[in-house]
Amino acid sequence: MNGAAKGAVVGGAFLAMLGGAVYGVYALVGDTGDGDVKSTSATGPAVPAKGTGPVSDKDAAETARAFFTAWAAGDARAGADLTNNPAEAQVALADLTAKAYVSKVAITPGAQTGTTVAYSVAAEVTYEGVTKPLAYESKLTVVRGNTTGLPLVDWQPSVLHPQLQKGERLRGGAPASPPVKAVDRKGRELTAEKYPSLRPVLDSLRTKYGERLGGTVGAELWIEPVAQEAPRRTLLTLVEGKAGQIQTVLDADVQAAAEKAVLKFPQASVVAVQPSTGNVLAVADHRSDGFPASLSGARAPGSTMKIVTGAMLLDRGLVAADKVAPCPAEVQWGGKTFKNLKGFKLEGETFATSFAQSCNTAFIKQILPVDDDDALPKEAREVFGIGEGVEWKVGVPTVDGKVPAATGPAAAAAYIGQGQIQMNPLTMASITATARTGVFRQPVVVKASLDDRELARATRRMKPSVAAQLVRMMKLTATAGTAQGAMSAVHGSDKGAKTGSAEVDGAQNPDSWFTGFSGDVAAAAMVEGGGHGGDAAGPIVAAVLNAG
Repeated sequence: MNGAAKGAVVGGAFLAMLGGAVYGVYALVGDTGDGDVKSTSATGPAVPAKGTGPVSDKDAAETARAFFTAWAAGDARAGADLTNNPAEAQVALADLTAKAYVSKVAITPGAQTGTTVAYSVAAEVTYEGVTKPLAYESKLTVVRGNTTGLPLVDWQPSVLHPQLQKGERLRGGAPASPPVKAVDRKGRELTAEKYPSLRPVLDSLRTKYGERLGGTVGAELWIEPVAQEAPRRTLLTLVEGKAGQIQTVLDADVQAAAEKAVLKFPQASVVAVQPSTGNVLAVADHRSDGFPASLSGARAPGSTMKIVTGAMLLDRGLVAADKVAPCPAEVQWGGKTFKNLKGFKLEGETFATSFAQSCNTAFIKQILPVDDDDALPKEAREVFGIGEGVEWKVGVPTVDGKVPAATGPAAAAAYIGQGQIQMNPLTMASITATARTGVFRQPVVVKASLDDRELARATRRMKPSVAAQLVRMMKLTATAGTAQGAMSAVHGSDKGAKTGSAEVDGAQNPDSWFTGFSGDVAAAAMVEGGGHGGDAAGPIVAAVLNAG
């Protein structure tokens, strides 16, 4: 061993000291046998030669092996040259030591599926004399280089860490904002470890309120977001700072139920709101991409939007809950045919029954009598506090609902929650809360008095007669309509609901939507690709309502 690279064996890993930092190179499993290979150096790892056609499993394993070795040795240039984006990869790999303070890396390959290789990383982060371990799992895919013909690691930020998204960076040191200790409405502490879905919420609260709460910074490893206003996401705390306490209006019991409920389905999100106050009681997401769709999603809500459409039709006196409303199997509008699920129809039934059975055609047939392209957006904006010109200030970043004016087939789609309508579980839970009480109260995670922010307001209350009919129709849906199956599990008799399924272009299955209330709790859930509303989103809402 020459003087340029001293070494030691620690825990079965060879540690090569380069440039003052220690990098662990684990023995890489698997014998590739004889083959056409070339070496990056006299002593470096062997990597496959260039070729054509799909990358073989063997070449993928060899390329991953070489990349892991270069990464673990702290050779950013060599590692980057083994990717299909060397410029970006070299910066990211170099930043690990220079800006994220990663002082040791050991990589253990895992299962290989075709050209995708899983692996685990055991690292150490050192800042101002303090060292903490960091362990995680990720995966990479090997592809054929377009110009070189070489098998190369398909460079994605997630290669370095699974939570990294495009444009984001790992950073370490003293963060800009002090930590916060968040508590629920009863003073119980809320942590990301106990309630994983709250991590983006807690990070947002820290970014926005940390300094004003009197805390002091410590030392951390975090993910630096692309957008300047977005919160940093803490991965590891090296030195505890002094936390300032912030009280939220969340409820730990409801939050625990929401966390558990979304785990039953992939790509699931749910929000619970207290109708009498607008307080957000729980926020939960279970998604492979880590995206907080509960608060920031923007998807067509399907037939759950019929709560707003129904209120608009009742408001204008065009329908009544106890009066007959035609529900044919299909109807045409603007040259497009709209149908009910499985082509069902209702003969001589009331509008309440059409609502409960989620009859699309009963709603679309009312477009001509309405004769106002802005009718639905106006109802959403003036009564439900959602739409153009209305900005919610929840206390954490959220995406507001979208209900644009539409004509022709787009108007028919909007009436049943398709087309350009966009919602998320937060906005749908608020819609249900407004229907429950007849009054819009903007949802909040922390009280407005904390920073004197001005909350959004609706310009008018729902007419008492409209509110009474809307609640009656939602109760019928929960007891004898499409929501009966899921809502039968909800305790008590004071409950109502609405189901929805939204077709998404290119998706194999529609999104599952469900919203409901029980007593003074309203909740809405969405499961992307979950199918019928009552099948996936329904049980999530039921579990959350019971906890409230």
